[in-house]
Amino acid sequence: MLLLGGALVALSLGVLPLPLAPRLALAVVLALLQGGWARRQRWSLSQLLAWLLALLLLGGWGWLGRPQPSATDPVQRIPPHQQSLRIQLDGRLRQDPRPIGAACQALADVPKGRVRLRFRDCPDLQQGWRVQLEGRLRRLRRGPHPLLPGAAERLASKGVWSEIQVERWSLIGRPPTPMADVRRHIVSELRRAGGEEPGGLLAALVLGQAMVPLPASLRADFRAAGLSHALAASGFHLSVLLGAVLLFSRRAPALIRWPAAFGAMGLFGLLAGAQASVVRALLMGAVAFVLKERGRRSRPLAVLLLCLLLMLLLRPSWLLDVGFQLSAAATGGLILSAGPVEERLQCWLPRWAAAGVAVPLAASLWTLPLQLLHFGVVPSYAVLANVLAAPLLTPLTLGAMAMALTAVLMPPLLGLLAAVLVPLAQLLLALVAFMARLPLAQLPIGQLGLLLVVLFLAGLLPWLLSAGRRWRLLSLPLLALAVGLRCWQQSRDALLLVRQVPRQWLVLRHQGRAALVSLKADPSSCARAAQLAQGLGVARFDWLLALDPLPQEPHPCWSALAHTTVDRLLPGQQLQSPGLAVRRLSPDSRGLSLRAGRRRWWVLPDRQAWWSWLRHGRGGDAVWLGFVPSPQERKVLHGRPAWWPTAGSTSGWHQS
Repeated sequence: MLLLGGALVALSLGVLPLPLAPRLALAVVLALLQGGWARRQRWSLSQLLAWLLALLLLGGWGWLGRPQPSATDPVQRIPPHQQSLRIQLDGRLRQDPRPIGAACQALADVPKGRVRLRFRDCPDLQQGWRVQLEGRLRRLRRGPHPLLPGAAERLASKGVWSEIQVERWSLIGRPPTPMADVRRHIVSELRRAGGEEPGGLLAALVLGQAMVPLPASLRADFRAAGLSHALAASGFHLSVLLGAVLLFSRRAPALIRWPAAFGAMGLFGLLAGAQASVVRALLMGAVAFVLKERGRRSRPLAVLLLCLLLMLLLRPSWLLDVGFQLSAAATGGLILSAGPVEERLQCWLPRWAAAGVAVPLAASLWTLPLQLLHFGVVPSYAVLANVLAAPLLTPLTLGAMAMALTAVLMPPLLGLLAAVLVPLAQLLLALVAFMARLPLAQLPIGQLGLLLVVLFLAGLLPWLLSAGRRWRLLSLPLLALAVGLRCWQQSRDALLLVRQVPRQWLVLRHQGRAALVSLKADPSSCARAAQLAQGLGVARFDWLLALDPLPQEPHPCWSALAHTTVDRLLPGQQLQSPGLAVRRLSPDSRGLSLRAGRRRWWVLPDRQAWWSWLRHGRGGDAVWLGFVPSPQERKVLHGRPAWWPTAGSTSGWHQS
């Protein structure tokens, strides 16, 4: 297992987007650890050198497999000095177009690459159809801040680097797409039989939410309750299906058991698609089944490491997929910690209760560092929600799979199954909605940096692995250091500016509280501001100033984002809370005076605000400009902390 673990770490070091110095430092630590283990195993020098060379080659393979555009990718056609290029080409849709905000989007394979398509209105097109496209080819926009990733970051792991703003399209051909048609038929029939949300939930239990478009509010409720894994096709769904198949075929000869098991796994893979979590579940299920049938005792951790290594050798970019990371961490947690946790819980709980709590508790603890790294919030009631939902999820998953087969083979009988399963689905939805709306359902800790997550994980591992008392005591200072650093980050006075033309956000921080100034007041600005608040660990802003007039009935997002929302300040007025304040520089400009604790900034978005600042005494600790100053204006700023955007940039961020 140490060999598999070392190989997996070496491959991961090549894939992860780390700076050169940390990458080399981790590589040296890995080489020393592997060398020490090899010495204890009394390897010869030639064997050790061969293994270190293999680790180096694995790291190189991971580095070559990082997401990056090829030399023939469509994005390479755009000249460096241009933002877009008019283009006409043929493509094949990889998915049905889906409405995203005010537009409609889909991924498509084009000659020598893959692009995202943006339509003004959702066209009547389906996955697999071939179309001729005409429009503007653009590079995907990068996010203005690490907490606000853009399309470029989200789609890099899928090999998409550009998008086409489609102006005209024409259908070329409709090649047969049997699996896509089956999936579409299942979703349609289950929604017809169960309604929009219950039917969509049943379809997602079969196909996964990647194949079934679900309402954003439903996905948000499952995420807040800590039950997102129920909507993602993964090992849980396969284990339920495979367990049922093996239960019914346990007394059948091997000639029936083997085709039944692999047939069930193959059908699950075809319906759910080649997602990273699905591939991992299929590999582990196949290996475990073969070992069981051969009468050999399986080593779950070795099987997991082998499956992960094979997957990353096949496609290294899967490591950057958040679903893959969460799936691997949760599975590893169940293998390593579910048993010890259950034994400890039996001291306070009955055996059946300890067994029910141990599984979600182990999975939650092992995925906690990833939750903090990627999302910045922790579902407070995840363990309780999983315990309460467990009696519903297993029968619903089996029943949904039965409904899917019935929808394809015997549609008239679908109503009978729906009469039993739809009430169960409604009960699960009600439970999820209740758990998601409990006070403090999500703890807004904020996204942690990679270094802080590694420090936190190092302090947590001895407890997760049930190490000896000595190791657990030694880990306490690491946990205390991680918590202390995070508290310092949250409590210090700071000002953060995030620009994404035509939007801009200013976040003031003081002693763990925050306030927001937004240049625009449209719903998209609010959604991005809410995403920024979650990443910063802000439950709710003290106050919010929108420099754009709010409509008479503001979007509910704004009222949920702050305790006080204002869209105008009269001359002499000040919007403030303890330690945080903002006031207008003058009635005729958009200049602002911001204060967090004892620190004060002047924010001058344009030259009109600059001239007003010159007339009003040039106060403040620092000056932030929304334009590039001329040489003469820079002389005025000489000796004063100042910041301005890079010439020509339309997005970016700066923090005091």
